[in-house]
Amino acid sequence: MRQIITKFTDDDLYKFTMCCAVIENFPRTMVRYMFIDRDNTVYPPGFAELVREQVAMLEEVRITDEEIGFMRRRCRYIPDWFYSFLKGFRYDRRLVTVEQDEEGHLSVCFEGNWSATILLEVKVLAIISELYYIVTGEDKAFDYGDYARRSVDKARRLIEAGCVFSDFGTRRRGSAQAQKTAIRAMKDCGERLAGPGRFTGTSNVYYAMKYDLTPVGTMAHEFVCAIAGMYGPLMANHMAMNVWRKTYRGALGTFLYDTYGWRIFSLNFSEDFANMFKGLRVDSGDNLHELDLIEAKYRSLNIDPSTKQVVFSNALDVDRAIEIQRHAAGRCIPSFGIGTHFTNDFPGVRPRNIVIKLTDVKITESWPFYSPTCKLSEDEGKYSGDPETVGRFLELLHLKR
Repeated sequence: MRQIITKFTDDDLYKFTMCCAVIENFPRTMVRYMFIDRDNTVYPPGFAELVREQVAMLEEVRITDEEIGFMRRRCRYIPDWFYSFLKGFRYDRRLVTVEQDEEGHLSVCFEGNWSATILLEVKVLAIISELYYIVTGEDKAFDYGDYARRSVDKARRLIEAGCVFSDFGTRRRGSAQAQKTAIRAMKDCGERLAGPGRFTGTSNVYYAMKYDLTPVGTMAHEFVCAIAGMYGPLMANHMAMNVWRKTYRGALGTFLYDTYGWRIFSLNFSEDFANMFKGLRVDSGDNLHELDLIEAKYRSLNIDPSTKQVVFSNALDVDRAIEIQRHAAGRCIPSFGIGTHFTNDFPGVRPRNIVIKLTDVKITESWPFYSPTCKLSEDEGKYSGDPETVGRFLELLHLKR
C-alpha cells in the first residue's frame, strides 16, 4: 500500500497552534484519545493492519526547511522556539493502538504526552478516510476532472453570494487529491471572478504553502475538553481563553465556544475577553439561533456585534452557507469554514462520519490516574465521552439531558 501522508504539514493549522500552547502551558499533561465512527462502519478484513502500517510510515515524515520557512512568513504569531521543536519532532507508532473486532468494527486509541499525541489526530483520520476508499475500490469512481468543475461552481456561487469562505476538509477528505483539486479550483475561480465574496484559504498548512494561500484556524474542542478534565467544566472556557491570551497575545482571536454549550460559555465571556477576541466560531446548534445569542451577548457588553467576526463551520454546504450569509450580513462579519462538502463530495460516495475525541487527561505523568472528560456542544448528537462522564458534566453545568 502506498504511503498516504507524506508531508509533515499535511495537517490542520489548529493542531500546530494548540500544540504550541500545550507545550508552553501544559508540558507534562498526559491524554487519551478515542476514535469514533458515528456510522458504526464494518471495515474490510485486515483494515486495522493497514492503518498500523500507515501510522508506522509517519515515523519517516519530517518537517522541511521549506515548510518551516512558509510557516514563519504566514504564521507570525507562532513563537520561533516552536519550529525547533517541530524540527526535532518524530511520530511514534507506540502511541497508537489500532484493533478490529470480529465483526470488522475499528478501534483506535492514542495515549501519551499531550504535545506528542496532538499532531496525530488529523493525520490518522485522513488516513482512515482515504484508505477506506482505496480498500473498498470506491476510489476508482473518483472523477477529478468533474470534481474540479463542480468545485469551481461551488466557489462561484459562494463568491457571488458575498460569502467569505475557506476549506476545512482535511480530516474526512475522500483523498489528498480531492482536497488538492478543490483548493486549486477554488483559488483559480477566486482569482478570475470579481465578486463580493472571496476564497480566503485552507486549514491545511501544506496546501496553503503549495498554492500560496493563508493557513486558517485557531483551536479545537480538545483544548477546552482537556482543561475541563483537569480542572472542571465550569471555568474551562475562562481558563482556555486566558491560556490563549497568554500564548498568542491577541493573535488567533477566534474562540470556539461550544464545547459545553452557549450558557456556560456566555457566563465566562466577560467584556475583556469579548474585546480581545475578534470573534467566535459556531460549530454546533442551529446556526441562526446561535447568531442571535452571540449578537445579544455582544450588545449586553456594549459591543457592536457588526464589528465582530462569526465563523460558521457546522456541517455546511454551499446552500446552507448562502442562507446564513443572507441572515448574518450586517449583523456580524460572517465567514465560513466548509469541510467535507469541499473535499469528499463524489456522486454516490458516502463520506466517513468519523472523529477522534480526547477522552481522558491527567495533569502530569506522575499522577496515578486519569480523569475522564467529554464534549457536550449544542447538539446532543455531537456529545462524546462515556455516558457516566457526560451525565456528571451535565449535572455540574446544570443542563438537562
